[in-house]
Amino acid sequence: MERIPILRIGNMLLVSIQVDLQDHTALMLQDDLSNRIVETGAKGVLIDISALEIVDSFIGRMISTTAAVSRVLDAETVVVGMQPAVAITLVELGLTLSGVRTALDVDRGIRLLSRGIDDRARGGDVIRDDYLAE
Repeated sequence: MERIPILRIGNMLLVSIQVDLQDHTALMLQDDLSNRIVETGAKGVLIDISALEIVDSFIGRMISTTAAVSRVLDAETVVVGMQPAVAITLVELGLTLSGVRTALDVDRGIRLLSRGIDDRARGGDVIRDDYLAE
């Protein structure tokens, strides 16, 4: 069974999905990621889906559920690298990925998470969208 690597970058975890996800791999990733959040005390999760050409309803729900689990464990989630065809498919499927912030690339995603984590540390509780307006 293939596992998706989870890398630690400071107080964030980076998941770069480089293969089309099968349902069992997606579920393993969800479990592995929640365990790593607890182990490391990560405050942010960056999920890079730039290599995914297809996202079905199960994978879309898995991303949304992963973000919800991360929030419960005190970590924000940002999804980066979504291809236009994937975004169109998610909209057509009616999936809204509630609670999931998106950014065009890993660099912008890291900046979004870093600023949101800093704000939360100062007493705020939301990652604002205007961080990407640079």
